[in-house]
Amino acid sequence: MFETIPAAAPDPILGLQATFKADPRAGKVNLAIGVYCDAQGKTLSLKAVVEAEKRLLEKHPGHGYLPIEGLAEYGAVVREMLFGAGHPLVKDGRAITAQCPGGTGALRVTADLLGTHRKGATVWISDPTWPNHFGIFQGAGLATKTYRYFDAASNSLNLAAMLEDLKALKPGDAVLLHGCCHNPTGVDPTAAQWKQIAEAVKAAGALPIVDFAYQGFGDGLEEDAAGLRIILGICPEVIVCSSFSKNFGLYGERAGAMTLVAANADIANTALTQVRMAVRTNYSNPPAHGARVVAMVLSNPELKQMWQDELKQMCGRIFGVRKALRQALDQRGVKLHKDGNAFIETQRGMFTMSGLTKAQVERLQKEYGIFIVGSGRINVAGITDAVLVPVADAIAAVVK
Repeated sequence: MFETIPAAAPDPILGLQATFKADPRAGKVNLAIGVYCDAQGKTLSLKAVVEAEKRLLEKHPGHGYLPIEGLAEYGAVVREMLFGAGHPLVKDGRAITAQCPGGTGALRVTADLLGTHRKGATVWISDPTWPNHFGIFQGAGLATKTYRYFDAASNSLNLAAMLEDLKALKPGDAVLLHGCCHNPTGVDPTAAQWKQIAEAVKAAGALPIVDFAYQGFGDGLEEDAAGLRIILGICPEVIVCSSFSKNFGLYGERAGAMTLVAANADIANTALTQVRMAVRTNYSNPPAHGARVVAMVLSNPELKQMWQDELKQMCGRIFGVRKALRQALDQRGVKLHKDGNAFIETQRGMFTMSGLTKAQVERLQKEYGIFIVGSGRINVAGITDAVLVPVADAIAAVVK
């Protein structure tokens, strides 16, 4: 039976991670996978997380199954972080939350829900986007199309083209939007642009799905939620797929959430029964540890402040790396864009869309042991002081 199964193409990001690990060169640099690294190049364990884990160990909550939709206290802190403390959606029942294995799990639960109950829907996805978006929704039997998003010529949002493409939406379609720190471009809409986008989606009768994996990695926790909250103020129904992988450093614990906002509490509760079915037939119920950590940190003022301080430090390091990389390229007379390298500092989040060609990316890997995604996306959070100069020298060499 298995002899007839063809080989699948490697994942464009995780496949590259495997190639990186197999490379024997001592000076190799991984700027492909979206993981935050500290100044020494190590994946960070936040002090607030470690302290919460100590307290959980003392309490020993056990290893029993969680409810299908996960911990109620986790759902409450997720909604508060998304919508803001005191927002009616935190407690009024219009929003229900299912704890999921990471942001990917949240997207897949969303895809399964739509695939079962909106079989004719098309999911519209930005061009470019995180490559796994297509596989997640197509795997649930949904059609996908793209809308234009990034203007490489100006290194900015192509709002006019995006709005033009959104006119093709049909009632019942869904639009996947990146809530902040757009992956891979780092280019986000302004508040005024978010309003235009939300109004276009509402006018079409489409459902906005907000992939919100990087809250706190752009301009701050509240600032990064501005686009989502504008959408909520305009569109009566929204699904938010969020994650604590990045802002809590809980990559391997798979702490994510799918939050569905309906017109009223009765509709939300009915939808929850179908969300439970989607979860039950997929992974049955979610993992516990990461969610317990998040719930403890966000419900304890001392731990929450500790975490917020650490998150600000992480963001500060990313901004510092962006500035240092721009300066290093400027010093070498390298222009990654016709207007210079200023875009490296203005983009938000962990990634910068460098403008490097596929051939240049291949040379970086082959000749210099520097691994980045074929699209030219660079994880700036992976650049340390120790590798900044070699990375800048190598980019200068392949560009010139």
